[in-house]
Amino acid sequence: MNCKAMGSLVAVLLLCGSAACMPTFVTSEPTAAPAATATTEVVAAPTATEGVQPSPTPDLPMAARVNGQPIYLSDYQRELGRYEASLSARGIDPNSPEGQENLAQARDWVLNVMIEQVLTEQAAAAAGVVVSEEDVESYLQAMIEENGGEEAFQAKLAEWGDTTDDARQELRAQLIGMAMTQRVIENVPAAAEHVHARHILVDTAAEAERILSQLQAGADFATLAKAYSQDTSTSESGGDLGFFPLGILVAPEVEQAAFDLQPGQFSGVVTSGLGYHIVQVVERDPARTVSPENLRLLQDRALQEWVEGLWAGATVERFVDTGS
Repeated sequence: MNCKAMGSLVAVLLLCGSAACMPTFVTSEPTAAPAATATTEVVAAPTATEGVQPSPTPDLPMAARVNGQPIYLSDYQRELGRYEASLSARGIDPNSPEGQENLAQARDWVLNVMIEQVLTEQAAAAAGVVVSEEDVESYLQAMIEENGGEEAFQAKLAEWGDTTDDARQELRAQLIGMAMTQRVIENVPAAAEHVHARHILVDTAAEAERILSQLQAGADFATLAKAYSQDTSTSESGGDLGFFPLGILVAPEVEQAAFDLQPGQFSGVVTSGLGYHIVQVVERDPARTVSPENLRLLQDRALQEWVEGLWAGATVERFVDTGS
């Protein structure tokens, strides 16, 4: 999965360097937004953020509230300021049209990342997942060593306007994210039922029906796929899709049709966003090892569904206008 580094998360990732100590925080990206690029050159963050309006709580203004837990406006402003600083460090003038477009997109995305971090921590607490102080300190020491020792580490923190406690807090959040990620992906089985299928893809229902009639009359599936299928990645091999488990194909309609068939059978016309298909199953394997590539895809999908479930079950109140 992609590590989406924003705000102080950028700082922690920079400090971690190549330590391989930094777990990936699980987030989705509900709206398209540019990811900050890691760099060692840091520009001081601005103190104010355009377009942010305070919540109706003057004592401790909030940017959002997640299941009753506040995300304070000052923290949100700081993350936006750091994102703006990262633009300058990448050679993008925040006042240029490109910079303004990046900032406009980031306002919503930064808040979503912060909300998802709170949701993840709440889910961890409900599941009894706890990150020990010893684990945090171990990772912190690895970061310090990667950055040339305590003095150099403190200098880099100072560039970002951070303290050791800030870094420790971000590390704890990252470790919680890693622990919850591991819980989700461990539930994805390494072996599953597979089908070996092939398909024919055409543009119109009428053409698909014509090909289906030929199949019903005894024509060879692979021969027709080579002659008519518009899926250039499989047509030369007779439409062969190989073995796959549920949850892999781009067109779920094709996948479901394949799993509904027995070896030697072919489907009727199956409609998907790609066009019109006819599917044939060659063989089935009830417990085949999932390939590393497909396992990663299934794990990514499980993580995405888990995050979407957190959002769906949450009460999220927003008190800032992010322009979304």
